[in-house]
Amino acid sequence: MSPRGVKSKVRPRRRANVEHLPAATFKTKCLELMNRVREDGVEYVVTKHGRPVARLVPYRPATTGGSFGSMNGSVLRYERPFDPIDGEYDVDRS
Repeated sequence: MSPRGVKSKVRPRRRANVEHLPAATFKTKCLELMNRVREDGVEYVVTKHGRPVARLVPYRPATTGGSFGSMNGSVLRYERPFDPIDGEYDVDRS
């Protein structure tokens, strides 16, 4: 609804390579559609009562791993982790 309480008749723009299809059609042809997505890169928007509810798109693996876990395996061995550190350590340093 718009701010004045009137439904907008403007429909969202569709991409050229995206096909919209009803949920019932998706249900009957799901495996065939998945093959087309994998082979041809076609994208689908599944609709219920004319409103989009899901997208079926080609899988693309993540290109960046991010920083979480990037140091995994970098410490090869640490024999005594609970021993005090070498030198003096001041707890109340400012």
